[in-house]
Amino acid sequence: MIFLRPLALGLFAILSITSCGGNPPPRPSGNRQNVGEAIRVAAIPRTPPPPVAAESVLVVDLASGRNLYAKNADSVRPVASTQKIITALCVLDAGNIDKPVVISAYDTACEPTKLYLKPGDRYTRRELLKVLMIKSANDVARALARDIGGSVEGFSALMNNKCRQLGMRNSNFVNPHGLTEVNQYSTARDMAIAARVAYRSPLLRSYAATESFTFTYNDGRTRQIENTNKLLKTLPYVDGMKTGTTNASGRCLISTGSLNGRSVVCVVLKSNTPNIWSDSEKLLRWSLERPTAE
Repeated sequence: MIFLRPLALGLFAILSITSCGGNPPPRPSGNRQNVGEAIRVAAIPRTPPPPVAAESVLVVDLASGRNLYAKNADSVRPVASTQKIITALCVLDAGNIDKPVVISAYDTACEPTKLYLKPGDRYTRRELLKVLMIKSANDVARALARDIGGSVEGFSALMNNKCRQLGMRNSNFVNPHGLTEVNQYSTARDMAIAARVAYRSPLLRSYAATESFTFTYNDGRTRQIENTNKLLKTLPYVDGMKTGTTNASGRCLISTGSLNGRSVVCVVLKSNTPNIWSDSEKLLRWSLERPTAE
């Protein structure tokens, strides 16, 4: 019987690793981590979720991955610039984050949200990644995609490979920025998977939580870059993550928040201008401020 103990411990270790893809989810903030707290973190609020205008919704406990509320979470639809989360993950996968990127004329020909980079300018992947997550500039997305994938098509292949690695089974991307194209789509469930992985990156998490910063162009000009996520200024516990808007996708927001040792990601897709912020705020308040069942 003694020889079974190492075997059992080995199997337990393997299961512990494979159950979270080899990279454990971030622990919620707080000083204690015990079984009782883990159960509390993953608990669903006692009150019913609030009504929202968004057509697809998924609220997920970041630590455990438990779904707290779902509405059409597997409906396939365009997700606009929220797919830049996958773009960012592919940039990190490429490594060499301080490698200079030389801007081309092709990069700059991408409307509507732009940083207005100039051909011949040189910025590091790190500088561009920060703008990508905070300002959602499409010319920046093109520059990163071309630099890492050789072309938009090559980078899209990397994005789709990343989706398969993460278990995003109902997603396909054909560009790095999220502007509407045929055969480009995802779901609330898949985007929640991507958001949980991005949340594990201290670099992406810090960018997603940044309200504003000053960007310096090569010629010395500066520009104040404001985060497109307005919830960062209205809810004190919001710490990310990514907005998106096109005519086809409607208003989209993937938001994250942490309060009292609990952290959630809230995916809201196909909302509208009057409701996108209130949809997300109501769901965050419901999932983080309401008492949960023990």
